[in-house]
Amino acid sequence: MSEPLPGSDVVAATAVAHVNIALIKYWGKAEENLILPRTSSLSLTLDDLYTTTTVAFTAPGGTGASKDTVMLDGAALSGSPLNRIHDFLDLVRGRAAQAGSPVGFARVETFNTVPTAAGLASSASGFAALAGAASAAAGLDLSPRELSRLARRGSGSASRSIFGGLAVWHAGHDDESSFAEPVPGDLDLAIIVLVIDAGPKAVSSREAMRRTVATSPDYNAWVERSADDLREALSAIAAGNIARLGAVSESNAWGMHAAMRSAMPPVNYLTANSITAVDAVREIREAGAPAWATMDAGPNVKVLTSATAADEVEASLRGRLTGVIPGLRTIVARSGPGLEVRSVAGAIAPMTR
Repeated sequence: MSEPLPGSDVVAATAVAHVNIALIKYWGKAEENLILPRTSSLSLTLDDLYTTTTVAFTAPGGTGASKDTVMLDGAALSGSPLNRIHDFLDLVRGRAAQAGSPVGFARVETFNTVPTAAGLASSASGFAALAGAASAAAGLDLSPRELSRLARRGSGSASRSIFGGLAVWHAGHDDESSFAEPVPGDLDLAIIVLVIDAGPKAVSSREAMRRTVATSPDYNAWVERSADDLREALSAIAAGNIARLGAVSESNAWGMHAAMRSAMPPVNYLTANSITAVDAVREIREAGAPAWATMDAGPNVKVLTSATAADEVEASLRGRLTGVIPGLRTIVARSGPGLEVRSVAGAIAPMTR
């Protein structure tokens, strides 16, 4: 959905996309330009962590923006972050031109409820929201699969944030075959995010991936094992068995981090506080709680649990970790919705068919 701004030749749309947390990880690209992954992956989209993005395109040759401008949480982007979004908008402009409705430069405004570049999947929600808003503002009518493929070109994990709940991203072998889709199941899941450090990562995910793929002697073994992990995870979901899903999710994450640590030079996102948090998760699980830890590119720990047990598990973790990990913040997030697109007037339209 798109709508002209009153008194101008600018067309705008707003989209909301939610963070997803990978249970079976994406780590490493088989092809950089198209962002084709070396492994398929599985994720859970969350309800309380999301990005809201508005894109306003000018008509070619019309008044308005003379270059792409991007505001993130009220601050103007520049340098590599701006260039990354400009390149993505060029993809949308190319599709719009092919469809016979060319658009010009864009003004982009983005707001996150999740810290940026802290290993909390802000790029997933960010590029999924950008894909939805930009394609709508450009007048493109894309299917969910097409949106997933488009979002992937900005950030691989964004392909999964097009969908709510559980989603699997098929690695594929080319642009058309690499996309995400929903995974049916009756598991009522939640993720507890233990925010240990919300600051930017010292090593970006992209650099860490490249380094791991190029230099880690353990990486190829993890890739081979990841295919088995995904089959086990999907089987666990089909059987409604959260314990099986949690166990394979933990194993897959620790294998990924082991491969990173054996890269040259090593990539180590785990801090002493991360390990303390992971130990606390194991301890409450051994005491009977449904809780399994996973970590992405950053020091923050995510805890897979059931939606019904989430508040109790969070309280137990806070009881163990408050005062032990300075400044610890916890977020309880349950299964969330897929991409939603609004006109500038605010009417919400879920991007499902």
